[in-house]
Amino acid sequence: MKYYLAPMEGLTTFVFRNAYHHYFRPMDKYFTPFIVPHILKDFDARERKELDPEHNRGKYVVPQILTNNSEDFIRTAKALQEMGYEEVNLNLGCPSKTVVSKRRGAGFLQEPNILDRFLEEVFDGLDMKISIKTRLGMEFPVEFEELLEIYNRYPLEELIVHPRVQKDYYKNKPNWDMFALAVQQSKNSLCYNGDLFTKEDLARFSDAFPQVNCVMLGRGILAKPALLDEGKTPSKDVLRKFHREVYEGYQEICSGDRNTLFKMKEFWSYFIHMLPEENRKKTLKKIKKSEKLVVYERVMDEIFSML
Repeated sequence: MKYYLAPMEGLTTFVFRNAYHHYFRPMDKYFTPFIVPHILKDFDARERKELDPEHNRGKYVVPQILTNNSEDFIRTAKALQEMGYEEVNLNLGCPSKTVVSKRRGAGFLQEPNILDRFLEEVFDGLDMKISIKTRLGMEFPVEFEELLEIYNRYPLEELIVHPRVQKDYYKNKPNWDMFALAVQQSKNSLCYNGDLFTKEDLARFSDAFPQVNCVMLGRGILAKPALLDEGKTPSKDVLRKFHREVYEGYQEICSGDRNTLFKMKEFWSYFIHMLPEENRKKTLKKIKKSEKLVVYERVMDEIFSML
């Protein structure tokens, strides 16, 4: 089985990716949080840090692009290719209302004819690997039938399917019936994404779809970074070192206590699951109330003494 790290805005940054890669089972691919092409400028300072090859050394990293404009996609992909990236990914899955209202992410799925022309122009204009991460549609799973026909017209590096529609966001269960349709009819290699949180979830998926040898993990890895380490429970020392690398990484790139703590509070919204369930609510409240790094560090000492 091949394992990919999902692109999650503000969470699976190069700081997290590097720390994860250092302490846990390396992913076969790491996808960056999406990049929105700029009309009048190149990458901004945050994006340059995220995409700097030095920050992504030793890993197969795939930048994800969020746009519905083929010229912008091609220009951005070429710039990434010049930086050494072999593959780019088109985001057709983001369900955020602010993204969808601009016909981007999952919002682009409601314009299948325009999407088809977009892909034709992109494949004509680029000589590099192009993958797609998609949802089933905007409102109804049956929308995926037409979308799959479109995807089949192009030589994708792979098609990553999150089998929910946009209006689901992350509620309801992934639609495995529609994913089965992709397994039957897709002319491109498939990767599955959606609600794989435990080793039992992974086993159930493999039993249901033995012909699919690739999954993308997001929230499950953020909550349990040792999920792929053959079910082994990481030692307190490993967890402490992993946290320390993430923490120090954000201290280096964030300005001031407030910005660093914002990133760490995002991190702990998932990582809190490493603690015994009875301690999570109270401990997370303490983390959220921390307004200075010195206070946060005292809370960390308390947390790691529990493990």
